[in-house]
Amino acid sequence: MENYTGFQRVKHVGAMTLAAVLLGGNIILSKVAADDGMTMRVMVAYRWIFATAFLAPIAIVVEWNKRPKLTWTVILQAFLSGLLGGSLFSILFYTSVILTSATFATAIYNLIPAMTFVIAVLLRFENLSFEKASGKAKVMGTMICIGGAMVLTLYKGIEVHMWPIKIDLLHHSNEAMSHKKLPATFALGIVLAITSCICYSLWIVLLAKVSKNYPCHYSSTALMSLMGSIQSVIFALCFDRESAQWKLGWNRRLFVVVYLGTLGSGIVVILMTWCSHKRGPLFVSVFNPLILLFVALASSLLLHETLYLGSVLGGFLIIMGLYVVLWGKGKDMKASKFILSKEASQKNDLEAPQDQGGQLTGSSATIKQGMPQ
Repeated sequence: MENYTGFQRVKHVGAMTLAAVLLGGNIILSKVAADDGMTMRVMVAYRWIFATAFLAPIAIVVEWNKRPKLTWTVILQAFLSGLLGGSLFSILFYTSVILTSATFATAIYNLIPAMTFVIAVLLRFENLSFEKASGKAKVMGTMICIGGAMVLTLYKGIEVHMWPIKIDLLHHSNEAMSHKKLPATFALGIVLAITSCICYSLWIVLLAKVSKNYPCHYSSTALMSLMGSIQSVIFALCFDRESAQWKLGWNRRLFVVVYLGTLGSGIVVILMTWCSHKRGPLFVSVFNPLILLFVALASSLLLHETLYLGSVLGGFLIIMGLYVVLWGKGKDMKASKFILSKEASQKNDLEAPQDQGGQLTGSSATIKQGMPQ
């Protein structure tokens, strides 16, 4: 384990805080683009096109002589990654943002770690031991997350007013129409949000295979973005063939898709990759609930969305359950490191070093002398 100075820790925390803010900006701006008449299918297509254009040059420069040969297995895994973590997830999630609210969809988004744990257990990527405190914590945290999602879905409560002045970036006519369709569309939005989380959880599990077969993160991410852009463009063209839907002028449509592709995808991937390399994936996961906090504050201030007590309580339960799961996972990681270090120590004890003349020393020399020549 590396020892980090206070300034280095501040840099790591600052990087992940910035990543959470940028991801929250994705959700806020997606609703602004939809209010401007841009369909989610076209927006997702442009997002991954700009992300590919941003990440591909970085991957070429940084990993010029490090990339292994592409195989059909890697291409298939990149296709599935682009589908589960790219095009399909983005379309389902951003559509759920439009049908429900930015705060609600982001709170459901925090179920991803718990869902990933359940899927990993079912696929035997994760061990579940009720005898250990870590196993009990992971199960308990998962149940708390599910309970928080149920509170968020079924309980509304009183309105929570946070800002004396609000800035409404949405058109009131569109907002009024959305309220008329709310009873019918809200349930669909819930289903789409949960389905998007399942897709994302499957993608996280798939990443373990991708990293093993193609251990160049920037190149694999650029390849995933390329696959996601191809998939999302084909899907969007099946529904949105009018040129007006694809036209980008010097307006907020262009700003949204450039932001989503560069800052909301490219920069976020770089920041998360750097922090994961320095502090591990657990450190990165801890900052996920910050997205909910930022979106809740920004949507109530900028989108004129009403914040309810049920959303606050449900979000709090989801965040608490998430940290319980992460605590259990952290205990498992420490136990695994201890076992590996103990095995390495035992192996070193059995293997005696040789001196410069090739003579064996210690107990290995005694064993050597007793062996038949």
